[in-house]
Amino acid sequence: MEIKITSLDSIHEAAKQFIAAMEDNTVFAFYGKMGAGKTTFIKAICEELGVTDVINSPTFAIVNEYRSDETGELIYHFDFYRIKKLDEVYDMGYEDYFYSGALCFIEWPELVEEVLPGDGVKVIIEEVEDGTRSVRLESMD
Repeated sequence: MEIKITSLDSIHEAAKQFIAAMEDNTVFAFYGKMGAGKTTFIKAICEELGVTDVINSPTFAIVNEYRSDETGELIYHFDFYRIKKLDEVYDMGYEDYFYSGALCFIEWPELVEEVLPGDGVKVIIEEVEDGTRSVRLESMD
C-alpha cells in the first residue's frame, strides 16, 4: 500500500489512511533518510489516535510512552538512532514493548532489525523530487 503526503496540510489525512491500513498489526518500523518526515508522520498518527500529550522524537530517551485520551490505548515511540550496540536494546527489555500488544512506532529500525518481530510492518518514507512524501507499507517477513 502507498500513501502520498502532498504537504503538511495533508499529513493528518495521510495519517487517517495509515490508521485504516494498520489492521491488527502493532509494530511499525519506519525507514527513511534523515529529514524524510518519520517523526512528523508519527506525530500526526498519534494525534489522530487521540494523543494530546506533546509528541516528539525520543532521540535521547530511546522510547516515549503516550496514551490515547480517547481510547486509553498505549503507544510506544522508539528512536534507535543513538543505539551503539544491540546489547542496549536487550538491556531496555525490548520484548516487553514489542510483544505487549501496544502500538510500537520505531524510528531507525535498521539498527535493531534482528530483534524486530517477524509480523511487524515496514513503513518506508521517501521524499519525492517535487517535495511530497511517499509512504509505503510492506510486510516484514
